[in-house]
Amino acid sequence: MAKVYDVIIIGSGPSGYTAAIYAARANLSVLMFQGYEVGGQLMQTSEVENYPGFEEGILGPDMMEKFETQARRFGTEMLSEDVTAVDFSKRPFTLTTDSGEYQARAVIISTGASAKWLGLPSETRLKGRGVSACATCDGFFFKGKDVAVIGGGDTAMEEAIFLTRYSEHVTVIHRRNSLRASKIMQDRAFKNPRISFIWDSEVTEVLGEDEVSGVRLRNRATGEESVLPVQGLFLAIGHKPNTDLFKGVIEMDQAGYIIPAELTMTNIPGVFAAGDVTDHRYRQAVTAAGDGCRAAIDAERWLESQAEE
Repeated sequence: MAKVYDVIIIGSGPSGYTAAIYAARANLSVLMFQGYEVGGQLMQTSEVENYPGFEEGILGPDMMEKFETQARRFGTEMLSEDVTAVDFSKRPFTLTTDSGEYQARAVIISTGASAKWLGLPSETRLKGRGVSACATCDGFFFKGKDVAVIGGGDTAMEEAIFLTRYSEHVTVIHRRNSLRASKIMQDRAFKNPRISFIWDSEVTEVLGEDEVSGVRLRNRATGEESVLPVQGLFLAIGHKPNTDLFKGVIEMDQAGYIIPAELTMTNIPGVFAAGDVTDHRYRQAVTAAGDGCRAAIDAERWLESQAEE
């Protein structure tokens, strides 16, 4: 007979690891599928300075290593594989990976979300070296510098306004000639003397060897190229929750974020969700960790109620 775990956790960011710490510490048998990209979005973050307890700051990968070590300490089993299929139609639930099938009495989904990128080789090369998708995470490192924000929605305006706390000047680059952001956010951005706009333009290359020194722009209307000298580039063209695996099974909103039915439980009893898969607003390591704690406690109490029945 194959082992049936009390809890299987899908995903290994702050929410997944925190869920593992709480579930394993509650004496449940826990298996985590870390995915082939272990550690989530923080693996691409150079320095984390806003997570409580690390007063000197900590590198994103180092922080995730500490999370993993703590989860292992309480007995969490881990496999660095992606889950390729799920069967939530009957209990125990069955999850399939490249190495086989695994069963669980409860499942916690913490597969996170991915920032949308432009897909440029130069952008990929300079990620964490001036290219970022999170102003609240990395804005502090651009004190007194000129930066650019790509996007035209509310998120882009929020990021631009936030960055003016640190940066000398913020240039918003938008591929259209008008913003998609709400009226109130547009007004705030337009009134801010440290924000300017470049319209009808797209970034074709991020310039710099070891760190960002500028961006090459192409005007979509005229085809004219130009260079904007900046020391930082922030992408604010949206996030995509990593929930394709659960489409048609777990209830989601139009953007693909999981909608919890009760506390952290999804529409399927025994399946819980935590972190950025449910959160399109905050997207912080600390809020994801809090979600992981909640999901683990909810799963533990749900399992207790099943045993009593």
